[in-house]
This record gives sequence, structure tokens and C-alpha cells, in this order.
Amino acid sequence: MPHRLPLRSEERTPLARLSEGGAHAIVGYQLAQAAIVTNQVFDERVGRGGLRRVEFTILALVQRNPDVTARQLARALAVTPPNIAVWLDKLESRALVARERSTADARMQHVRLTARGKALVERAVQSLLEGERDALAALSSAERAMLVELLHKVALARRKPERAG
Repeated sequence: MPHRLPLRSEERTPLARLSEGGAHAIVGYQLAQAAIVTNQVFDERVGRGGLRRVEFTILALVQRNPDVTARQLARALAVTPPNIAVWLDKLESRALVARERSTADARMQHVRLTARGKALVERAVQSLLEGERDALAALSSAERAMLVELLHKVALARRKPERAG
């Protein structure tokens, strides 16, 4: 039986305590592991109310960008315009958003939150901030802020998809 050096605790998976091996240094792997924590917070705090992650994201973006277009939302979320239209249909049917045709270009629709949508996203944001603060209590507020900034930098590295042909 080969002799193995004991692994440091930071090189083991949470809970199961399995060796991560070479995956330990891979950013995508660590993001996926961290997402388990934040997804659990979302599910417990917001998801039980029937709001999906993508719906929350759309509502949060519309809140901060009144009169955003469906095309802008699709680009921000890296989905096709038909896919964002389906999500907007669902949110509109729940009276969370309203769409209005652009007066400048009838092909464009501007999206706004309804009062109900605004109240929902404000409650969700507050609940998620509290839940993440609790779930990430091992991090100082400065470390959490740094983590957010680093993850934002990673997100900014997203490239435009290359077109075929």
C-alpha cells in the first residue's frame, strides 16, 4: 500500500472530507463548490416562495435598470432573445413586470417592475444578503466584499460568443 501524506483540511471537500486532488486549484471547481452554499441560501430564503434564480436575476436587473430592453437582458444573462421572452412572459403573467413597446423602435420592448415586482425583489435582496452573511460567517465583511469584487472580475472575463462561419 503506497504511503500518502496527510491532506491539509483546506484540500478536502466539505462534509465528505474527500481529497480534491488537482481540482483544488481549479477556479471553476471551487466556484461550483461555493455555489452549493449560495444555492442553498437562495432555496431556503427565496426559492420556497416560488421564485427561481433566473427570475430573481431578471427582477434585480430590471430594478436597477428601468426601461431595460429584453435584448439587453438576454445579453446580460447569456441567453437567446426567445428564451428571455419566455421568462418575461412568466414574470408578466405573475404581475411582476410590465412591458411596453418602444416609441422609437416598435421592435423593442422596455421592461419595468410593477409595484408587486419591486416589493418582491427588495425583500429577496434583503433576505439573501442576510442569509449569505450567516452562511459565510467565517468570512469578515472585508473578505466578503473582496470575494464579491473578485467574482465580478471573473464574470467580466466573459467573452462574446464566436459566430460560426
